[in-house]
Amino acid sequence: MSNHNNIFKFIICGTDTDIGKTLISSFFVKGLNSFYWKPIQSGIESQTDSQTVEKLAQVSKEKIIKEAYVFTKPLSPHWAAEIDQKTINFDKLSLPKVQGSLIVETAGGLMVPITRNFLQIDQIKQWNLPVILVCKSSLGTLNHTLLSIEALKRRNIEILGLVVNGEKHLDNPKTLVDFSGIPLIAEFPYIEKMDSNNLDIIWKELDTKNKLISLLNSKKS
Repeated sequence: MSNHNNIFKFIICGTDTDIGKTLISSFFVKGLNSFYWKPIQSGIESQTDSQTVEKLAQVSKEKIIKEAYVFTKPLSPHWAAEIDQKTINFDKLSLPKVQGSLIVETAGGLMVPITRNFLQIDQIKQWNLPVILVCKSSLGTLNHTLLSIEALKRRNIEILGLVVNGEKHLDNPKTLVDFSGIPLIAEFPYIEKMDSNNLDIIWKELDTKNKLISLLNSKKS
């Protein structure tokens, strides 16, 4: 990731599916006015994750990069692709070249298979961008998050920081930082009806951009 001219590029990963990656991606896309790319979309409900980000972040359509693959069923990409009788071409998963900041959102958790012999975390390693790991605030997060951090560290994937998503917990964020040594970027609050205005308010209250710049500078020193 670079802060040259305020350009940021990183990957949003989660400790599980439905952990809030798309919401947190919207948060960063709006705050940084960045490009957004979700290369693999598994399952089409009322709208895709790209459409959700466009609506929540209120960025121009040009900032939303088209998915490489959209599969019908909300399943692990390897199986969803097989059901749709599609073969994943890894050339299509190369990082897009953009003039500006870029947020990449992964599909599912780190160990989700993209094909029968290639995991999501393998693709993250190839992209060679730092990771922001999204985890829940509630019971179970310590085990899931510390295991995810261990998997990333084992592959020498840079972890920029954690975003703890959900109702405030008095101990879990501190325990995660204490055991992992990974900095906490934000405790993202639970809000029943999230909208673009709320994202703006939270971004400013948490001073998120300055935290990102500070984290990057600390890694250089």
